[in-house]
Amino acid sequence: MLWSAFILGLLGSFHCVGMCGPIAFMLPVDRTNSFRKITQIFTYHFGRLLAYSIIGLFFGLVGKSLYVFGFQQQLSIAIGVLMIIVVLIPVQTFNKYNFSKPVYNIISKVKSSLGKALKKKTADTFLTIGFLNGFLPCGLVYMAVFASLAMQSTTQGSLYMVLFGLGTIPLMTTAIYIGKFLNIKANQRIQKAIPVFVIIIGLLFIIRGLGLDIPYLSPAPITEIATGQIECH
Repeated sequence: MLWSAFILGLLGSFHCVGMCGPIAFMLPVDRTNSFRKITQIFTYHFGRLLAYSIIGLFFGLVGKSLYVFGFQQQLSIAIGVLMIIVVLIPVQTFNKYNFSKPVYNIISKVKSSLGKALKKKTADTFLTIGFLNGFLPCGLVYMAVFASLAMQSTTQGSLYMVLFGLGTIPLMTTAIYIGKFLNIKANQRIQKAIPVFVIIIGLLFIIRGLGLDIPYLSPAPITEIATGQIECH
């Protein structure tokens, strides 16, 4: 399932350009020195990946705890269902119930710190901007977080988020160099395709949790494997 992280990031980066594009456009990169500019952009992306890895590490740890207690398959199914539900529920419904209200204060502080960092040009500016950028609320990041929660270890959870971040780099870098390059119609088509892919990933997580004994896709439950080995002896 790790491969789905990179594809989700790659396709989702079209959404990221719309959400985080303004930050990318405002990066105080040195446009007179190509090498320095590349280094600054790399540092910015490294900061984002660092933030994603920390998020994945935390949720991977939660997922590992559930795996130890034998809830991994149920969790995989629940996350798959949740991903599909989140995509199908209209945005207006989320806005109506204001699910993110408890974290508004934290988000406002992150945005405030991000605004201050964008005005600086010190050596650590781009790392700080990228790191703070990684913690800004984003629907696609939430999807990746759900998936990292279903991983079986802290390492895989962190790796899932890093791969997701890597998938967003090509388009985000292009946006930094040439700004808005997609016309409205192309952007609308891509935005419509993203939910479809999220639903496909959700279905894959459900199939994985069902334990259908399909190699690499839906492995048999650990209890069944252990029982089979005991019977062989």
